[in-house]
Amino acid sequence: MSDPTDDPVDVPADGSTHAPADAPTDVPADEDFVLPAGLPEDSVEDLYENAPCGYLSTLPDGRIAKINKTLLDWLGYRRADLVGRRRFADLLTVGGKLYHETHFAPLLRMQGEISGIALELKAADGSRLPVLVTSRIKTGQDGEPLLIRTTVLDASDRRAYEAELLRARQEAERERERLQRLAATLQRTLLPPALADVPGLDVAAYYHIASVDEVGGDFYDLFPLTGGSWGLFLGDVCGKGAAAAAVTSLARYTLRAAAVYDADPAAVLAHLNTALHRDDAVEPRFCTVLYGRLEPCAEAGGFRIVLASGGHPPALLIRADGSADELPTPGGQLIGVLPDARIVTTTVRLAPGDALLLYTDGLTEARTDGADGAGGRYGEEALLRFVRALAPTTAAGAVAALADLLSTLGSGVDDDTAVLVVGVPPCPGSDRTQRELS
Repeated sequence: MSDPTDDPVDVPADGSTHAPADAPTDVPADEDFVLPAGLPEDSVEDLYENAPCGYLSTLPDGRIAKINKTLLDWLGYRRADLVGRRRFADLLTVGGKLYHETHFAPLLRMQGEISGIALELKAADGSRLPVLVTSRIKTGQDGEPLLIRTTVLDASDRRAYEAELLRARQEAERERERLQRLAATLQRTLLPPALADVPGLDVAAYYHIASVDEVGGDFYDLFPLTGGSWGLFLGDVCGKGAAAAAVTSLARYTLRAAAVYDADPAAVLAHLNTALHRDDAVEPRFCTVLYGRLEPCAEAGGFRIVLASGGHPPALLIRADGSADELPTPGGQLIGVLPDARIVTTTVRLAPGDALLLYTDGLTEARTDGADGAGGRYGEEALLRFVRALAPTTAAGAVAALADLLSTLGSGVDDDTAVLVVGVPPCPGSDRTQRELS
């Protein structure tokens, strides 16, 4: 911004000014406009000295050549203290001087102008004044610099506002961290601290959290039942947050309680459907679930599993011979939507070296980037190909591979994913056992 007293100002002899040619016609001509009585006449000098911002002009070597009354009042100096005696850099704090020498002045010389730089000026009483500085070089006809004109804006209110914003942001971050801790704690209460140790069975599980800010609705468990049998389930509640956590907790405890009194997996899911289906519910309370009952096969070895499905993606059966395929449970309906949901069951035997993989759809619905850059979903077919490449595998090996897969998908996984794998160790002396030992 220019210094009003550095250059002559063209003012008509009668002191009048003229409106531009494109001024609106309904605005009276200047000669018809009369200043209110008693209004003092503005002068260029008065506008400069009492401007609402600070002005100063410095010589190329930095010495102050001119400074207005506004800036003098802000800093508490007399004009004689500064003009011809001090440099602009002398008014800066130590950090400001360093910035002026290394950044401000070189950029100004290179560009001829620099705008909106935040600095602090030292007042005569030692206090600091936060300001925003804009400088421009005035050159002569030969292109050599004559003056550096500088405009100074008081940034005290802005600095206070920025400090308040920073305080609010820090408070918000602390609150977010507190909520994240609460969400993590609540999430842990919805999952078993450890899976039961089933004789003759390898088990492994993994829970991938998509967002630390919200509690997910995926759940799983493995627990003992009567007669040497075991119950397992894996499910996915609709939604996230506290409401989903409440449904998750209800689902887990309902399944465990129903499994104690009813050996039929379909009946167990029917009990859960009744618990979730409430006509007076404000929000939908439904989920997809796989529930299975495991019984050891004493003569043939391995385990027999009766698996019931309530609208959940099919489990994957990984055989010891290196094959893998879906365990079909078509037609099962969501649990909690209808008063009498259709529940389907299937029965399979896990022989030595076989494994059964249960998962939630956070993995198959993860976003991926195709070769053409278009985003898609990972999908069940891709997961089946991935698992076939693993077969044969152990429960721990399958879970580790899926955990790595989820990490490679990164932010594409926008929903929590739960994985539960149960497998029967291969028989001693089998080809697979020999390979693993070698």
